[in-house]
Amino acid sequence: MMHKDPRDPKGLIREAYRIEGITVGECRSIFLDWAMSLPATADSKTAVQVLLTQYADAPQDHPMTQTLRAGLVDIGPARRKGGRRARLDT
Repeated sequence: MMHKDPRDPKGLIREAYRIEGITVGECRSIFLDWAMSLPATADSKTAVQVLLTQYADAPQDHPMTQTLRAGLVDIGPARRKGGRRARLDT
């Protein structure tokens, strides 16, 4: 039985690194699924930094490495967009 990584509980990032010929678009989709599966209390940036360290031996141009690096810049608190209030303001 494999040990579950608390920062990648579904093994999504691990599997992305194993898929031959994976694209940036596929990695972004996997990253989004991974991010949505993190507990609300998790520090996403720290989790991404740990994953980058964990997979530091992967090629620097691997699409998942590129996606994780972009995630460090793009990660922000979840916000609700739209909704009734936004429709009333227009």
